[in-house]
Amino acid sequence: MEITSTANPRIKELVLLGEKSRSRRQAGLFVVEGRREISACLAGGFVPRTAYFCSQIISLEEVEVLFGSSSVEFVGISENVYSKVAYRGTTEGVVAVFEARERGLQNISLRSDEAPFVIVLESVEKPGNLGAVLRTADASGAAAVIVCDPLTDLYNPNLIRASIGGVFTVPVAACTSEEAWEWLHAAGFQILTAQLQDSSPYYDIDFRRPTAVVFGTESTGLTPFWREKADRHLLIPMLGKLDSLNVSTSVAIISYEAVRQKQS
Repeated sequence: MEITSTANPRIKELVLLGEKSRSRRQAGLFVVEGRREISACLAGGFVPRTAYFCSQIISLEEVEVLFGSSSVEFVGISENVYSKVAYRGTTEGVVAVFEARERGLQNISLRSDEAPFVIVLESVEKPGNLGAVLRTADASGAAAVIVCDPLTDLYNPNLIRASIGGVFTVPVAACTSEEAWEWLHAAGFQILTAQLQDSSPYYDIDFRRPTAVVFGTESTGLTPFWREKADRHLLIPMLGKLDSLNVSTSVAIISYEAVRQKQS
């Protein structure tokens, strides 16, 4: 049996989970679309509830292999229903509902045998920017990403898609700026802010010790809170006529400087 109507109550609920953060919070559930993203979510230890699959695109046997030994309900849906619930048509015909879990600072554990590098984002608004940062964090081996005073929730489908599942492969926490500073300070991190004023070039900073770098939004920059709390300020030299880079680009440059120093 498969669901063939977009008016089906289960499909309406699925659409709401994808579109409304309030629905996700109230239900404690979120939606993941595509094999790669679902695999990353499963590998991250998230518990699946239901897998909706379009048999014209993917077989039940393939979906069962994707979820492995996970206890999950499999529900077939028609092509027209899939086109309603899928954000893009190239996600291999499967959309799954997972149980959300708290993503706070208490859930981040740091290895003591290395100097961890933590990326801190203040009031990031665009899911695409946060997703790109998470991809960089995964690629560069960052210890964690802390999202302070977030303006988008961590289970936003656009964020999951933009991060290509990186939101599940990197330790991520959402909290207030005050909570982040207290946690980092107590853990002995040097706290740096990326800003143009009163700053040193990023390549003059020693990243071979526990380090957190705080990045602000492109429109308003960092708030005075982080500017005042930082141990030091760093900048990326701007040699052209513009005075800012996309935040994900800035994160990538500084993250790989930390990698370079640790490997040299």
